[in-house]
Amino acid sequence: MSLDILVIRQLGLQNWTSVFFAMKNFTHQRNHMTLDEIWLVEHPPVFTQGQTSKKEPLSALKNIPVIQSDRGGGITYHGPGQQVLYVMLNLRRRQLSIHQLVGAMERTVLATLSDFSVYAHLRPGAPGVYINGKKICSLGLRIRKGCSYHGLAFNIDMDLTPFLYINPCGDPQLKMTQLIQEKPEVTISDVQPALIRNFMSHLAIKEIYWGNGIHLLGQTVQE
Repeated sequence: MSLDILVIRQLGLQNWTSVFFAMKNFTHQRNHMTLDEIWLVEHPPVFTQGQTSKKEPLSALKNIPVIQSDRGGGITYHGPGQQVLYVMLNLRRRQLSIHQLVGAMERTVLATLSDFSVYAHLRPGAPGVYINGKKICSLGLRIRKGCSYHGLAFNIDMDLTPFLYINPCGDPQLKMTQLIQEKPEVTISDVQPALIRNFMSHLAIKEIYWGNGIHLLGQTVQE
């Protein structure tokens, strides 16, 4: 079997902490023969703090849990209607730098938005994807032993109100947006195949395999 194959798992709505530990365990246990994977997930409402977040002890904010993450970046919000794409790649095997991976992820989202006739742009020094200066997609990664985990959060059709309770990504001036504000008819189901197709294109991946679930804290989650 070619090690270039990318395994895709559609996991639906899942608890953030369970998926976080599953990602860490996958990355810790993988070896040079482990196939790369991406997981398509939505999360119930949760704030996550990245490594650059202020470390004030917050247990909840407006009754939404706040959890410390080991990814890069600041505090952000996840909720239903946001497409999270977790990216677990062996960067050494693919001869990718973290900057190249970030660039490929940003271009993936730009191309996906373009597929729906939405113009988006990047901001120098501020990873992510923007529409008219408002952020539609946030990025945060962790690299361990040459392999990536975490990924991107793409706002599709969600309640953006919780973003008002924080400084998203540490920027008090930053406003958030989502795809339905540009294209009300587009759904997450429409976006998923475009994301996969564009991600494969920007990393020159030619073959994918649809996986049949992962093990989350005692529960096997199927597609």
